[in-house]
Amino acid sequence: MGFFDSLKKAVTGGAQTEDTINLIAPLSGEIVAIEDVPDVVFAEKIVGDGIAIRPTGNKMVAPCDGTIGKIFETNHAFSLESDTGIELFVHFGIDTVELKGEGFTRIASEGQKVKMGDTVIEFDLAFLTENAKSILTPVVISNMDEIKELQKMSGTVVVGVDAVLKIVK
Repeated sequence: MGFFDSLKKAVTGGAQTEDTINLIAPLSGEIVAIEDVPDVVFAEKIVGDGIAIRPTGNKMVAPCDGTIGKIFETNHAFSLESDTGIELFVHFGIDTVELKGEGFTRIASEGQKVKMGDTVIEFDLAFLTENAKSILTPVVISNMDEIKELQKMSGTVVVGVDAVLKIVK
């Protein structure tokens, strides 16, 4: 390890190396196993692997630096391609598309470059808790074929602060 590597490690607290990519919590709440999401598409990892979060906050943020791909017309989900080539998908709740956008406010736009922690969508948690089939929010990596290792965190996380997934490409 050279001087600049040591300096980088000191500056970043050793949080990220060239090989390991940390995705931070796109929302605050409790991490839940993806297999526990009451939707076969997520539980059986058909769209990718990851975790789910039982939300406690009111916003979804970019879990890493990248470019917003798609924001669903109903503002309940978004995709993002990280600057490191990770394709991910954050989908608030289950069957929330049926709410036709009620309870969600789009902040970012498709094609927008975002930094880790930038707000993408704000939501009304009380309304969604009352009206959605489930508020469990899957956070999945859709290009798992390019991922060597996926480490899933657990416990309570704070939006924009705590890592939820550590990825080795």
